[in-house]
Amino acid sequence: MKTEIVSAHECAKAIELLRSGEVVALPTETVYGLAADALNPTAVGKIFDAKERPRFDPLIVHLPDRPTLDRIAVVHSRVAR
Repeated sequence: MKTEIVSAHECAKAIELLRSGEVVALPTETVYGLAADALNPTAVGKIFDAKERPRFDPLIVHLPDRPTLDRIAVVHSRVAR
């Protein structure tokens, strides 16, 4: 996997990479997280490969708000808040 380092001021480059199905490492408060388009199976596969993680082990998907969740998933009323 090719590694390209961009500064925090180059968000447009990170967005371009994500839209093209690549994986981007993002700093968080404690560790680096790997980001990819969760709706792109090839991009998600790249995260599993990078982490050497079995495909049955779930990944976390971060969404900005409830309307976005409702557009991509069905949420059972018992778990909705």
